[in-house]
Amino acid sequence: MSQTLINIIFGMKVRQSRVDAGMTLTEFARQCELSPSYVTEIEKGRKYPRADKIMKMAETLDKSYDDLVSIRLDPSLKYLESTLSSAVIQRFPFEEFGVEPGDLINLLTRQPDKASALLHAILELIRRFDLEEEDFLRAALRSYQEIYENYFPDIEEAAIHFTKEFGQQYALNGEQPIQLSTLETILQEVYGYEIDDSTITTIESLNSYRSIFSQGKRPKLFINSRLYSRQVKFILARELGYQFLSLSERSYTSPPERIDSFAQLLNDFKAAYFGGALLMPRKRFLQDLQTFFTLPSWDAKQFVNMLNIYNVTPEMLLYRFSELIPQFFGVKLHFLRFHHTAAATSYQLVKQLNMNQLLVPSGIGLFEHYCRRWLSVRLLQEIEIKGIPKNVDEMPVSVQMSEFLESQDKFLCMGFSRQMVLNPEIRSSVIVGFRVDANLKHTIQFMNDPEIPQVLISETCERCPLTADQCHLRAADPTILQAQRRKLERKLALNQLKEHYQ
Repeated sequence: MSQTLINIIFGMKVRQSRVDAGMTLTEFARQCELSPSYVTEIEKGRKYPRADKIMKMAETLDKSYDDLVSIRLDPSLKYLESTLSSAVIQRFPFEEFGVEPGDLINLLTRQPDKASALLHAILELIRRFDLEEEDFLRAALRSYQEIYENYFPDIEEAAIHFTKEFGQQYALNGEQPIQLSTLETILQEVYGYEIDDSTITTIESLNSYRSIFSQGKRPKLFINSRLYSRQVKFILARELGYQFLSLSERSYTSPPERIDSFAQLLNDFKAAYFGGALLMPRKRFLQDLQTFFTLPSWDAKQFVNMLNIYNVTPEMLLYRFSELIPQFFGVKLHFLRFHHTAAATSYQLVKQLNMNQLLVPSGIGLFEHYCRRWLSVRLLQEIEIKGIPKNVDEMPVSVQMSEFLESQDKFLCMGFSRQMVLNPEIRSSVIVGFRVDANLKHTIQFMNDPEIPQVLISETCERCPLTADQCHLRAADPTILQAQRRKLERKLALNQLKEHYQ
């Protein structure tokens, strides 16, 4: 058991014993001849007192020394102990959300029996859905991004500073997109990198990696030669982010082989953010966004042209949308990335940012069928119909106005779909969606273009009220909706029965 956990359990027992004895923190501190601030540090698990101080605390609480320092908790608190010792709690980034583990302990120990039962229920859910520690860390990062609307000015300024620092030497002006060769040269000349674009493809077991980093006497970056130049640019720009931001704890493969800590995950995110900001400079990108949004009607060519201007992938482009639009245009949006395998009937939501409260059934999506009317799904279906695109200009690209049947919430959605270059059997779609409100029509002037399809959507087929005649795309019967209606019928019948015999 770690010393941190021992401190937390000791502090929890002290606090609970003090509360049971009816003493305020100040009274307890005075009787123990300690300062209230020091007792607070103990109860929050930050400090572990010397033996003489523990003896005085035990005497004040009418407890034995051994009872107070024992790491054993009452049977009713066994789930609390197992949860506190779990890797998820030990490594969860509480400080990024303005709290500490000790603060959580204070909440839990107000009603320890109930808290233990609650944590037991949570652990059961975790086991049932086979959730891993990485799932929690990734969810924490996503929440962290959404709290800040995915805009981080310090990284934006770092990208601008990078351009100024190396601008004269490498002909960077912050206005024109940076070239792949320039990124490669800076990594080699400034940071001493050796770049290898041949080895990965010669080792079959490594073919699925986009890149591998080796930290030796001289940093070495292995890049998969099957990648498009757009993808290689991002890998190089992200690598510059690790170096320029001095991010040492990081993933050494892309995609990551494993997540060892939240710091690693956060640093990977920061480096990727820096890379996007370097490839798509904020000032120039905002001007291009403004030009695009003020078009009188939807223009797919203009949308695709932004990919070509910056020589980036659809995911890079739309992720940059998610970073700048909420901050500079005051418009909430969501970002979704779906995967689909040609031989499968299901669609998987693999990445999301949800800053406008879209009803995204990510959990139930494991067991239900996403609405086939979603733009994300429709774009994937277009690949199956039209065939695999050979280049960016042939990728399926579309827009639609989506309206949820139940809530009547509307979202203007736009995006792309493509084949994964390292996994050709997988098709990927990325979209951004904007919640329709009074402000949106002033920001995106083509919003009311009559040529934009107006589509009624639901969450999943299992919850959709449309009949088979109304929706020929249905992939499953509305079983959950039918169960909900039967439950409502039973409730009404019970109420009628009670009223009749009152």
